[in-house]
Amino acid sequence: MQATNKIVLGTVQFGLTYGINNTSGKPNQEKVNEILATAYDAGICYLDTAEAYGDAHQVIGEFHKTHPDQIFHIITKLPHNLEGDVDQKIEKYLVELNVSQLHAILFHSYRTYKENQHIIQLLNTYKKAGKIEYIGVSVYTNEQIEDVIEDDEIDLIQLPFNLFDNLNLREDTLKRARMKGKIVHTRSAFLQGLFFTSLQTANETALSLAAELEYIRELSKSYQVSLPKMALNYCLQQPDIDNVLIGVDNLEHLNQNILDADYSLSQNLLNDINTIIVKDVTLLNPSLWNR
Repeated sequence: MQATNKIVLGTVQFGLTYGINNTSGKPNQEKVNEILATAYDAGICYLDTAEAYGDAHQVIGEFHKTHPDQIFHIITKLPHNLEGDVDQKIEKYLVELNVSQLHAILFHSYRTYKENQHIIQLLNTYKKAGKIEYIGVSVYTNEQIEDVIEDDEIDLIQLPFNLFDNLNLREDTLKRARMKGKIVHTRSAFLQGLFFTSLQTANETALSLAAELEYIRELSKSYQVSLPKMALNYCLQQPDIDNVLIGVDNLEHLNQNILDADYSLSQNLLNDINTIIVKDVTLLNPSLWNR
């Protein structure tokens, strides 16, 4: 049985219209409050956000202001193009989010991390002051992960992992991250909704992955497990992953994920998923998709 406390709720949808299958648009504050209150009551205590996510910080902060007994652990990210006074940014984040401490602050990309090594000393000052618990980096490739693993100043690594971006690609790297004592968060559990895209589509990425998409649909039917349930629990059941980031568009979507998390995939199904090998790994990086 999977615990929802391994789930990190993504909030990009609270600040921007996001996801190739998002037909709901950006929810208003009232709907966000319903989503967050339900998530908290279900045992989800982590939120993932960023300065780049529109007004997501302010929306979360408004929830905290009106729900002082439901304060989330916040993971946020410095912007890709890091300009201005970083300590002012951190203080601003704390005010916007209405929290006294950030659970983690991440460099939003490997490039940002490499170009701003001098900032880590400042972030460590905030750690010592108790305003930041962990410092992390959001990465894409195994090469990037391997480099970050060797940095003792970095506590947390956020990387893609899903049915396609699976143990074939990540297993050795995940184990090394664990051996180095890193906290591992994964994102793209549903590959931004690509897994659920109709095969009768003009989406170039979906067409390029048509065989793989057809295969996971066949597995879903064969094992009588819904595709969302299979995608979510494949990530949750990995022992070398600490937390799994997912996004939701509305309350119904959240409630379904909470129900889906209360499930365990069979070892045979896990083994079948692990036979999937996507040769062109650029197809697994949404930032490279044609918009």
